[in-house]
Amino acid sequence: MINRVILVTGANGKLGNAIVQSFLTESPHNIVWLGVHTNTTEAQSVASANASCCRLVQLDVCAPESWKRAVEEIVSRDHRLDVLVNNAGTHKDGLLALLPLETWRQVLAVNLEGVFHGCKAALPTMIAQRHGRIVNISSLSALLAPAGQSSYAAAKAGVLALTQSVAKEVARLGITVNAVCPGYVDTDALAELSEDAKTQALERIPMRRFGRPEEVAAAVRFLACAEAGYITGCTLKIDGGIF
Repeated sequence: MINRVILVTGANGKLGNAIVQSFLTESPHNIVWLGVHTNTTEAQSVASANASCCRLVQLDVCAPESWKRAVEEIVSRDHRLDVLVNNAGTHKDGLLALLPLETWRQVLAVNLEGVFHGCKAALPTMIAQRHGRIVNISSLSALLAPAGQSSYAAAKAGVLALTQSVAKEVARLGITVNAVCPGYVDTDALAELSEDAKTQALERIPMRRFGRPEEVAAAVRFLACAEAGYITGCTLKIDGGIF
């Protein structure tokens, strides 16, 4: 028996891996697909360790045809798609006056257009099922945009607007669309910060600690569960109390 079929993009990073593990522990009957652009050691290890319920699918989130092939492969094998988590993301920070146009376009392509392509690819199946859950990973930068993140903040803010609009479009069809905004979470991006920057970040957080990927994953899993069926168009901050 299969409970739910779930696709998580950007599944080769710390946050993506935590989201995958959260759905795997939710039920032994869930099937979780790891959408990865390249087969990393981490993704392969997770898939191998959970061979009966975890599968890899090649997915370039910037390419509509790649999305089409990925969803077709999932539906062909498992006959439906219940949950999509748009987690893939990237950032290349820099002052706007010095930011190359190509960098701006690349950041928007992955963080915003990738979510657009994902929703567009998944919705026909979910509409046919008259059921589905989409959870988009945005960022605290969408709400409190820092200097040097004009492209990233703009893209993630766009994800929030897209989430609200699509949520209204499919609300009557049994499909919910929500977004989460993680703050400073222990991921590869946080590891890139200098020690001074980490100290300054901690001073902004009322809880005085960084978040754990598992804490974000738990919120994603909740928004994707049956009991959250009356929550849609929501933006959930996960940031230790930053205002």
